Amino acid sequence: MTPGRPALSPLYRLQYEPAQQAWVLLYPEGMVRLNASAAEILGRCDGRSGVEEIVATLERDFAPADLRDDVVRFLGDAHERGWIA
Repeated sequence: MTPGRPALSPLYRLQYEPAQQAWVLLYPEGMVRLNASAAEILGRCDGRSGVEEIVATLERDFAPADLRDDVVRFLGDAHERGWIA
């Protein structure tokens, strides 16, 4: 399941961590190190943009690419993990 307008869960904070040289999701018990693709997708989960808009902006920024299936799959996984609501 993927929410219609995904937003980062209030339990998590997305930030670049210089010590890790990567984007991470921080939460009270620790952190999750993200790859560049995951960070790009989560960075667009602002609660205002719908899934199709997120896909469209990613495809525009990283053209030419058909990213819809990968983005939707990732958003579903992120939702199951509680990263997005």
